Amino acid sequence: MNKRLRTLFDMRIGRFEFTPGRWPTIATVVMFVFLVVLGFWQLDRAEQKHTLLAQYGEEQDQTVLRLEASLKSVDGLNYRSAVVTGHYDDHHQFLLDNRTHAGRAGYQVLTPFVFHDSRVAVLVNRGWVPLGQSRDILPDITVSEQRQQILGRLKIPPEKVFMLGEEDPRQDWPWRIQRIRIETLSAELGRPLLPIVLLLDAAEPEGYVRDWKPMTGFGPERNIAYAVQWFGLAITLLIIYLVVNTRRVN
Repeated sequence: MNKRLRTLFDMRIGRFEFTPGRWPTIATVVMFVFLVVLGFWQLDRAEQKHTLLAQYGEEQDQTVLRLEASLKSVDGLNYRSAVVTGHYDDHHQFLLDNRTHAGRAGYQVLTPFVFHDSRVAVLVNRGWVPLGQSRDILPDITVSEQRQQILGRLKIPPEKVFMLGEEDPRQDWPWRIQRIRIETLSAELGRPLLPIVLLLDAAEPEGYVRDWKPMTGFGPERNIAYAVQWFGLAITLLIIYLVVNTRRVN
């Protein structure tokens, strides 16, 4: 069988003979496919980020939406500017854990904002606060409950997120959470929540560090560079395979 396999791959062109071994061939094929898949994965990530940036820019050009408690669908609302009238619920707030800013660990403050003349609320991300000297000491995130109108940008919470720890059972308020699960938070609050978050505008008062971006990490250019590297490694591997297994014959 080994002889048949070797015959299948062996070839001779002029004074050069190509005679690869069975296992080196299998290993090369596996590695080559793996590297190519990684390259296309990076290209796909770059395309996703291009789409996200385009969507972010398009929503900036649209008129400001007046958010209502009767909102039925969030389709097409990602990064849309919106205003809402009501009041903050100071007594029931959330701290979104494991959020970093400028290399420092901290939380993002999520405060329910109750619509005027309604029980429905929308979560408002009021920005980032640093972690204190101990995780047992939570930051003071007190906010006024007076009626007001606030401006922000809408963001649909991701369905799947990477979590560094398990969700802590709520002991008191504010509640430290690992991810935004609208249904769970709504049940804890005892009131309906819109399936979207309002990122508080940087010019609005009663907020913290707010540097909203359509993505975290690096832009699509870096993904394209990584894709080129993976494809380059695949080509290099193929060249090495050909050179090592080719010899001149008399």
